[in-house]
Amino acid sequence: MSAERILIIEDDPSIREVLEMLLQARGFQTIAAENGETGLKRIEEKDPDLVLLDLTLPGMDGLEVCRRIREIPGKAKLPVIMLTARSEESDVVVGLEMGAVDYVTKPFNNQMLIARIRAQLRRTKELETASQPEKIFLAEDANEPEPEEEILSQHGVTLNLTQRTAAFHEAPLDLTFTEFELLAILIRRPGRVWSRTDIAFKLRGDDYLSMDRSIDVQVANLRKKLGEAGKFIETVRGVGYRWKY
Repeated sequence: MSAERILIIEDDPSIREVLEMLLQARGFQTIAAENGETGLKRIEEKDPDLVLLDLTLPGMDGLEVCRRIREIPGKAKLPVIMLTARSEESDVVVGLEMGAVDYVTKPFNNQMLIARIRAQLRRTKELETASQPEKIFLAEDANEPEPEEEILSQHGVTLNLTQRTAAFHEAPLDLTFTEFELLAILIRRPGRVWSRTDIAFKLRGDDYLSMDRSIDVQVANLRKKLGEAGKFIETVRGVGYRWKY
């Protein structure tokens, strides 16, 4: 099996070199880009499995790069981990809204960075497997209709888990990857109260601690995008959230 490809978009050559050495020593292939424009080209040329993205790039900053990555056909689910200084943590919220899946503050801990990269790669593989259920076709099955797509529907909100589309009364909803997953968690179990930690664990698995603090922001953004249906996400004070019956 070929090694996973990690794209490093970082303008500081010393940090870029350290990251390349660290990742290569752990068995990853690395692709490097010194700015956002080059990084976007590398994504289309090299098809990386994950992107490490510095927020403070010259010219096109990391937030804009993240937004443009999501516009590349077929890259809506490409995991992006932001590299940020502690003074830039206010930008992390914006980055998560634009589709980044995690962030690491500089100076980063090598073991923590590798653990987060592996967690995201593992999660991506699990999602790909879940969205492509295995079926063995016999000759007599060849003319059978395709199995129905899994649909979740509550209060006019409909999620197609196979096509990963969302709508409210048939009007499409433009949700980020994380917002879609969050909404699916809530709608699957209407009435169940989910703590922030529970939600973060469902979204992030073993690396849930890195996301726990951003759940409130994700919920607020999701409510806004749902419009009238946002009222069905209820806050349970001191506990978490639930989808109203």
